[in-house]
Amino acid sequence: MAAPVSLIERYADRLPVTPRTPRITLGEGNTPLMRSPWLERETGVSEVWLKVEGANPTGSFKDRGMVVAVAKALEEGATSVLCASTGNTAASAAAYAARAGLRCAVVLPAGQVALGKLTQAMLFGARVVAVRGGFDEALALVRELGASQEHTVVNSINPHRIEGQKTAAFEICESLGEAPDALCIPVGNAGNITAYWRGFVEAAASGMATRRPRMLGFQAAGAAPLVHGAPVAQPRTVATAIRIGNPASWQGAVDARDASGGAIEAVTDDEILDAYSALARCDGIFCEPASAAAVAGLRRRARTRALDGVRVVVCVLTGNGLKDPATAR
Repeated sequence: MAAPVSLIERYADRLPVTPRTPRITLGEGNTPLMRSPWLERETGVSEVWLKVEGANPTGSFKDRGMVVAVAKALEEGATSVLCASTGNTAASAAAYAARAGLRCAVVLPAGQVALGKLTQAMLFGARVVAVRGGFDEALALVRELGASQEHTVVNSINPHRIEGQKTAAFEICESLGEAPDALCIPVGNAGNITAYWRGFVEAAASGMATRRPRMLGFQAAGAAPLVHGAPVAQPRTVATAIRIGNPASWQGAVDARDASGGAIEAVTDDEILDAYSALARCDGIFCEPASAAAVAGLRRRARTRALDGVRVVVCVLTGNGLKDPATAR
């Protein structure tokens, strides 16, 4: 049986890697793009596709960027990696550090991380440190620790993370034969919307696509700093993965929105949970609540007739529902 081709190897000519970069892999990338007939009927959009990133090895899109960040850290002689996290980054960092033989430490906001994600990080052997406050306080501590250069920080402030995550845009163009008219995506720390836009820009420049999509980002109403134009001191939402008050990739998200003629909007927790349930009942896809923000946003835009000219749309489902079983219960 053939070994899986690493995402690094698959896109080596489009990533900041060298022949010396270790081709570590857990089988990340190449995730399903599933068509959603019920969303097409409800929204009136001709084609609605779901990019199911929960099919990545640790159950979230984070694996795309993490494999590149950890491989580059290993190439540069690092012995340990460090991250702040609401859960998915911690699980991914811990898994890829284990694969690469590196130590891993994760800093989490106490009491604010879904059990499935915390369990993953611990089982993969990470040293877990809980701090008072939210993700923003955890990231501030990680930035401080990372300045000592004793650890390689693998949050999305690490440019290799964004580079790896942009590969999802390439896969969408490869599957559809073109970029979609619009991409709906949850926005928390804003690295993913930044990465997708970079990927679509590069796809258009290389001839893989002839157009670039409108980027439609969606934050939870209680954690919507980009919508309000100011940090949120105490973000609140059932969607823990996007419960972030001061996104590290703020400017990248704004640039993606403006350059694409898109928008970043807020959806309520009720809208998120309704989309979360509908995806399970109608598509058989169990995603975590934050993922459902993309579909909640698409449905809201359809209700307000804000989808003029959109014939093909892709909604990014960022993580697997088993990450957060308590919400499902």
